[in-house]
Amino acid sequence: MPELLLELFSEEIPARFQRRAADDLKKAVTNALVDAGLVYEGAKAFVTPRRLALTVTGLPARSPDTREEKKGPKVGAPQPAIDGFLRSAGLTSLDQAKVESDPKKGDFYVAQIDKPGADAVSLLSAILPKILTDFAWAKSMRWGTGSFNWVRPLRAITATFGSENEDPVVIPFTSGVVEAGQTTFGHRFLAPDAIKVRRFDDYVEALERAKVVLDIDRRKDIIRTDADQLAFAQGLTVISDEGLLEEVAGLVEWPVVMMGSFDPAFLELPEEVIIATIRANQKCFCLRDASGKLAPNFIITSNTIASDGGTVITAGNERVIRARLSDAMFFYNTDLALPMEHGLPKLEETVFHAKLGSQFARIERLVKLAGEIAPLVGADPERAKRAAMLAKADLTTQMVGEFPELQGLMGRYYAVAQGEPADIATAVEMHYKPLGPTDKVPTEPVSIAVALADKLDLLTGFWAIDEKPTGSRDPFALRRAALGVIRIISENNLRFPLKVEADLLAFFHDRLKVSLRDAGARHDLVDAVISADSNDIVQITQRAEALSALLSSTDGQNLLAGYKRGANILAAEEKKDGKAYAGTVDQASLRLPEETALAFAVDAVHDAVSNHVAKDDYKGAMAELATLRAPVDAFFTAVLVNDSDPAVRANRLNLLARLRDTMHLVADFSKVAG
Repeated sequence: MPELLLELFSEEIPARFQRRAADDLKKAVTNALVDAGLVYEGAKAFVTPRRLALTVTGLPARSPDTREEKKGPKVGAPQPAIDGFLRSAGLTSLDQAKVESDPKKGDFYVAQIDKPGADAVSLLSAILPKILTDFAWAKSMRWGTGSFNWVRPLRAITATFGSENEDPVVIPFTSGVVEAGQTTFGHRFLAPDAIKVRRFDDYVEALERAKVVLDIDRRKDIIRTDADQLAFAQGLTVISDEGLLEEVAGLVEWPVVMMGSFDPAFLELPEEVIIATIRANQKCFCLRDASGKLAPNFIITSNTIASDGGTVITAGNERVIRARLSDAMFFYNTDLALPMEHGLPKLEETVFHAKLGSQFARIERLVKLAGEIAPLVGADPERAKRAAMLAKADLTTQMVGEFPELQGLMGRYYAVAQGEPADIATAVEMHYKPLGPTDKVPTEPVSIAVALADKLDLLTGFWAIDEKPTGSRDPFALRRAALGVIRIISENNLRFPLKVEADLLAFFHDRLKVSLRDAGARHDLVDAVISADSNDIVQITQRAEALSALLSSTDGQNLLAGYKRGANILAAEEKKDGKAYAGTVDQASLRLPEETALAFAVDAVHDAVSNHVAKDDYKGAMAELATLRAPVDAFFTAVLVNDSDPAVRANRLNLLARLRDTMHLVADFSKVAG
C-alpha cells in the first residue's frame, strides 16, 4: 500500500522544541488523514536539529465512497422548508428522497447523499499546507516578505506519496514561498549537497550516507555508548544526565564524542558548581573516577568529524570551561569571605510578592513558624529558628545569582564553611525539598521543621490573599507545596494536627486523595476516611489502609452489604417519618434472638472500636467490625425491621442506627462503592 513521506527542512530548531514538534506533527497529520477517510496502518515522526520528518504507511490510494443520510422536514411541511431541504441535500425533487416513519414524530423525508471518494494526493495537497500554516510552535518567526510562520526559516519541503513498486508522486503544495518537492539536504558541513528522495527507506539510507542520524533516540544511544566507552578507557564513568543527553541529541545530526580536561585545582569548588558550570555553558558531561570523586575531565559531543581528530574542538571547549570555572572560583571565594547574615538586609529590597512583602519579611515568618513546629517534630526550637534565618541567605550570593538552581545547596556549603552545626547546614539545603513526587524528603528534625515552615507559610500566605490554584493554573506551585507537606509528614510518620483554615485543609485533602490514589488506594475508600475536619495526615492514611484490608476479606464484603441494606432502610424510614433515629436501643423491646444478639454485639464492638480508635489502632478497629458480619447476616435473615408494632419497629430502626454509628467510628461506609 502507498506511504506518505513528509520532511520539513529548516534552519536549526531549538532542542527544547524538537520532540514536542515531532509528536504534534504526527498527531496533526494522522488526525487529518482519518477525518478525510484515509485510514492508515502506522505512523512515525522523527526530528533532527534541521528537519521534522514523518512517515505514514498503509494508506489507500483513494478515500472510500460514502453514503450519508440527511433528515429533512415532515411530510406536508411548508414549501419553504422543503425547498431548503432539497437545496442542502443537492436534490431536484422530493421523488429523489425517501419517506421514513417515527412513532413519535410521524413521517419525514430523508435524503441519501452519495459522496464519491477522492484521490489521496489531492486530499493531501489540501491537508498538508493547512497543517503547516496552523502548526503551533512555542515560539515562531517570519522571514522575508511573506506571512508564513515557522520556528526557523523553512528551506525545503519533501512530500512524496506512492507504493513500493512505483515511482512516488510529489504532493503539490506550497507553504510560504517553499514549494513541496522531493529534494532534501544532508549534514550542513559533512554532506551539504542536495539529495533526491523517493520513499522513506531510501530517504533514511541517503541521510545516513550524508552523515545524518534521523532518529533522536538512536543519536542518544550513540552518544551514551560512545561516551561510556571513551570514559571506560580512562578508568572513568560518565555522570548520568538524561536531560542533558536529550538536549545534546537535539543539537547534533552526526554525534562525535571526545574528551577534554580542566585544571585539577578547580576541584576545590563544590562538585555541583563544576557540573552546573560545564553543563550550562558547554553542554558537556562530567565524569567520576574509580573512587567516585569528580574527575577533571568532561565529555564533548561534536556535530562534525574533525580532520585533526578533534584537537581544536577539544582545546576550544577547554578554554571556555577554564574561563567559566575561574569565574565560579571567584564567585565562591567572594561569597565565603562574608558571613551568611551579611546578605540578609538585601532581602528587604527583594519583593517576594506585592501582597506578602519582601523576602526578609518572609524569613521572619519562617523563623517564627519553624520555632513553633520544632517541638512537634522533635527538633530543637532554637536550632530550627537559626536554620530558618539562614535558609534564604544564599539568594544574595554571587554563585546563586549565576546558578539559581544551586540555591539551598550553596547555602549548605556556606553554612558549613562558617561553622554552623551540621543539622542547621543540612536544613538550609533541604528546606526546599521535596521538589517533586520522586524527590527525597527531609528526615532530620531541624530540616523537617524548616521545610514544613517554608511550605506552610507559602500556602497560608497565598490563601490569605486569595491567590489559589485554578484548573491547570498554579503559578506559585502551591499544589507541589501541599504535596511536599503531605510527603514530609507521611514519610516521617509525624502525628500532629494541621491547624489551617477550612478551605486550605480541604485543599490538603484533595492533594492527599491524589497521592493515595497514585499509591493504589481506591478513591471511594479514601473519601470514606476523610471528613471536613480531618487534619491528621498519617491517621487518614492508616484508616484508608485498614479499611482496604477489611473490605478485601469476605467478612468485610458481607458486612458492607449488610451495612448498605441497613443504611438504605434507615434512610427511607427516616424520610418517611420525618425524623432521625438516634441509635438508643431499648433492650426490653427486643423480641427475637437475632436482634438481641446483634444489639449485644454492636454494643460490645462499639466500645472496643472506640478504644482502638483512641489508640490509633485502626487495624484492630476494623478487625472488631469484621466480627459483626455473622450477627448482621442473621438479623437480616430472621428479622422484619418494619414490624406492625410501632414500638418494635422504632427499636429496630434505632438498632440499625446504632450499627451505622458504630461503623462510622472508623469510616463513612456510605461512600464506599459496592
